[in-house]
Amino acid sequence: MDRRITEDLLEEYGNYLYREEKCTATINKYLADLRKLMIYAEGNEITKELMIQYKEHLMNDGHYKSTSINSYLVAANRFFDYMGWYGLGVKTIRMQRTVFAPEERELTKNDLKKLVNTARELGRTRISMIIQTICGTGMRVSEIRYVTVNSVKKGQVTVFNKGKERIILIQRSLQKKLLAYIRKHGIKSGMLFCTSGGKPIDRSYIWREMKKLCSKSGVSEGRVFPHNLRALFAKTYYSMFKDIAMLADILGHSNIETTRIYIKKSISKHREQLDRLRLLDGLA
Repeated sequence: MDRRITEDLLEEYGNYLYREEKCTATINKYLADLRKLMIYAEGNEITKELMIQYKEHLMNDGHYKSTSINSYLVAANRFFDYMGWYGLGVKTIRMQRTVFAPEERELTKNDLKKLVNTARELGRTRISMIIQTICGTGMRVSEIRYVTVNSVKKGQVTVFNKGKERIILIQRSLQKKLLAYIRKHGIKSGMLFCTSGGKPIDRSYIWREMKKLCSKSGVSEGRVFPHNLRALFAKTYYSMFKDIAMLADILGHSNIETTRIYIKKSISKHREQLDRLRLLDGLA
């Protein structure tokens, strides 16, 4: 059996993932990760030894985080299972769970306010409403396509993701803003946020539009990612209600461990809590 990765095999695998109803972003990520391995192999056959060397190469390169390396390895291992290329899989890097989130990448409520205000001042109403919709509901960026005129009027959005149906409620203040947006732009039916051709806007569009607001708003680009809006919703919800099970349901997580990632506190918050222990007060 010839175990070389080719573009034909990747196309076949991509079609398989599509039939498995994987989302477009997931399919593209898997294929991009596999192309990295294909480039490393330089047309040679994939062997266990090559995979071990590939893993060591990624670890020693110095440019990849452990999470990224694991992503590449998982993509390869799943592809091998699909192809029936048994015995090639390599173990991912074992990672200790971190208890805090990097502050330089954490979007805050103040950042959100600056971004929305800047968008309004620049007349960029659509990206302003997209930001508020994602952050106000906790929906995934890919789920913005399910926000329709009808769903806004009902005050709830029905989304379909990974074969599951989920209801996302629209808080009243957001509903009023979206209804005003609908009236202002004369949207009669269908999606609120789409291209001129009627297709759903994608993650890259939202990312680019958010980045354009950074310099004028004074918000660091390192904090501005569409996914951080969802994370801000999760942290704010949990800080108020302390109900991680309900939060997992709202976010559409089947595993609460995934939800825990969203509610990590910053280093400064952990430091404040440690200082409040006052265990060493009065000691010489």
